[in-house]
Amino acid sequence: MSNDTRNIVLQASDISIVFGGLCAVSSFSGTLYENELVGLIGPNGAGKTTLFNLFSGIYAPTAGQITFWDRNGGMHLLKKETPATLNKFGIARTFQNIRLFGNLSVGDNVRVALHASRTVNPLDVLIRTGRYRRDEQLMTEKMRHLLGLFHIADKENERAHNLPYGEQRKLEIVRALASRPRLLLLDEPAAGMNPQETEDLMRLINFIRTEFSLTILLIEHDMKLVMGICERIMVLDYGRVIASGTPDEIKSHPQVIKAYLGEIDE
Repeated sequence: MSNDTRNIVLQASDISIVFGGLCAVSSFSGTLYENELVGLIGPNGAGKTTLFNLFSGIYAPTAGQITFWDRNGGMHLLKKETPATLNKFGIARTFQNIRLFGNLSVGDNVRVALHASRTVNPLDVLIRTGRYRRDEQLMTEKMRHLLGLFHIADKENERAHNLPYGEQRKLEIVRALASRPRLLLLDEPAAGMNPQETEDLMRLINFIRTEFSLTILLIEHDMKLVMGICERIMVLDYGRVIASGTPDEIKSHPQVIKAYLGEIDE
């Protein structure tokens, strides 16, 4: 399916951001379409995480405009939004450094993300009404369903910081998905993983896009992962896009090969 027949999820138009005279992202334009899996690569300092921070509302662009369309077709101009507002719009994010609630259980980490879908009011909670009890049961069922999809249902009552590293990464993604996003931003999801965990992650990301019908944008340094799962790749250097295209096009792009990729093992 060609891009012009798919609904747009996010569109950036000539966005730039300057920190103390340093231009971290310069005149970036790009479009993400529904159910698309896109990679964002480049060397350290290229502006990848800054771009994520712009897309996730942590920073507001110095110039340009970012527009996001939610599942109902509502249009939102992204500036410096709160995480709660972004979740309401339909944007969820993971971070390079895992940010779980380590002392909470696995189940409670997911329940926190389900909060926005609750239907009870403070009075229901205070006096433990029937509506509150039904809502609690529904939240528990949703949480266990998600953990089951990712094969960690048996860890529901374990503290998050006790999980193996690969399962902590998985739990962070589960927590992001609990908010039912339309756009999922994955910041170096394979960081710190061994080769087997990375292989599992590749299958997991493909499963997520199919199961949850969402758009995924990921930052990643593992070229085997990026080339193996992304249908489109954007390459940043000093805050500017120097190449954009399919994995095969990026592999054969002279400037990209010289600057970032080198030889890629097949």
